[in-house]
Amino acid sequence: MIEQWQIDQYHERGFLVVDNVLSELEVAALQADFDAWVEDSRHYAEPWGETLDGRARFDIESDHRSDHPSLRRVASPTEISAAFKHTALASKVAHIAGQLVGHRGARLHHSKINSKLPHTATQVKWHQDFLFTPHSNDDLVTSLLMISDVTPDNGPLHVIPRSHKGPLFSHWHGERFMGSVSAQVEQEHCQAPVACYGKAGSVCFMHTRLLHASSPNETEFPRTLFISVYAAEDALPYGDNPLPSIHSGTLVWGTDSGEIRSTANQLKLPQKPKGASFFVQQAGKDLIGA
Repeated sequence: MIEQWQIDQYHERGFLVVDNVLSELEVAALQADFDAWVEDSRHYAEPWGETLDGRARFDIESDHRSDHPSLRRVASPTEISAAFKHTALASKVAHIAGQLVGHRGARLHHSKINSKLPHTATQVKWHQDFLFTPHSNDDLVTSLLMISDVTPDNGPLHVIPRSHKGPLFSHWHGERFMGSVSAQVEQEHCQAPVACYGKAGSVCFMHTRLLHASSPNETEFPRTLFISVYAAEDALPYGDNPLPSIHSGTLVWGTDSGEIRSTANQLKLPQKPKGASFFVQQAGKDLIGA
């Protein structure tokens, strides 16, 4: 699906943007489903729906109103949409992720939609995905499929190249898991970000250890990403899946070795959010301890 120089670039920089992974028709099917959920959101003032573990499937931002929808998260859309299921499990997205994970095979860990509708407040603080989804090894890749065009101005992903080769930074602030690095780490390590953007159908593939963040969307143009996390088939997950799904663990590329491979990492296990998404953790508004 991709060439060796692209695989080499991913391993060197920690991320890779691939254009035109999906066709216009494939993207249109995803966009149509998401548009319908945005319309539904106009009728809700709180997160709604239910996922496998009983938490809300649809999460909304604090600035959400019926006349100004701000649907920021759809958890495990593969369970409610044939188009999203195919994309996560059987499309070029999954196959390229498998190539980048390497080894003998790759499994889907979880999936979600993160959206920033026009003029909405949703932002993501600096963090590393592995601190949310620790495994016995860190051969995990996060694919961020651009359902809408992503521009330098509408809240694109920002990454710190090669930070996946550095340490894992604690996402605990005192006794609370906040899902973000400390202000000191941000000041010392996150001052030279690179924006990842492209046309709808493009995908940014990102190593699980890479430092990344994004800002609110202050433009007229939506920024919607379908995010799927894939793990090497011999990576044993530690702790709870933050977004459990009936499709978690599905082999999407390669073969099942029946083995477990371990690499040296040391970290404190995360807390699973009680609210609808990790956004409430980063905002310090989760229900843990309430």
